[in-house]
Amino acid sequence: MFGSAISRNSLLLAGFAVLTTGVIAGTYLGTSDRIAAAQRAAEEKALFQIVPPARHDNELLEDTIAVGPEETLLRLKTDKRVFIARQGGEAVAAIIPVNAPDGYSGNIELIVGVNRDGSIAGVRALQHRETPGLGDKVDIKKSPWVLDFDGHGLGTPPAEQWTVKKDGGVFDQFTGATITPRAVINAVKRGLEFFDANRERLLADRAMPGQDIGEDMEQDRG
Repeated sequence: MFGSAISRNSLLLAGFAVLTTGVIAGTYLGTSDRIAAAQRAAEEKALFQIVPPARHDNELLEDTIAVGPEETLLRLKTDKRVFIARQGGEAVAAIIPVNAPDGYSGNIELIVGVNRDGSIAGVRALQHRETPGLGDKVDIKKSPWVLDFDGHGLGTPPAEQWTVKKDGGVFDQFTGATITPRAVINAVKRGLEFFDANRERLLADRAMPGQDIGEDMEQDRG
């Protein structure tokens, strides 16, 4: 009888575990599409904040170049896209995805808009898990801090001043938090370095759909 009771309890527990797993899986599947759609909408909004419609006449969301984790300057975890803004067929800006893996609470996903002349058109944080009231000031909805990047470029300020004022740089840190702004500043600088290293590719005529920077280089060498 004791063994039979254990078997019944084991079956009940197993059944409960299967049911719970099914509920969790169903909830995830039911919300994952909505989460992805919300993330895409947030990205699109940020893109047009950096390069407003008045600055380009192309389909910004379709004029893209594929980049991924192989681009070491960007520190990406997954495949992403660089968005190219054009006016009259000429590229006027590139909006580059870049990841700051060293935020206080982990990855901070950013996009860095770089004008044709190498100056920053705008920076936005797309995803982060920074502490509310402290590190979350990287979010434009919480603070205008990211606007301080606008107009800067490589050499303005000099490389050694691309850090927070506490470390001898030109950018403000947050009260009670320096790890997050340091991480974002470093990531933005790497985005500029990526633009500088790939300037010809990013500002060239529109790439064929699905063609990435590496493939474009191979064709040129051929």
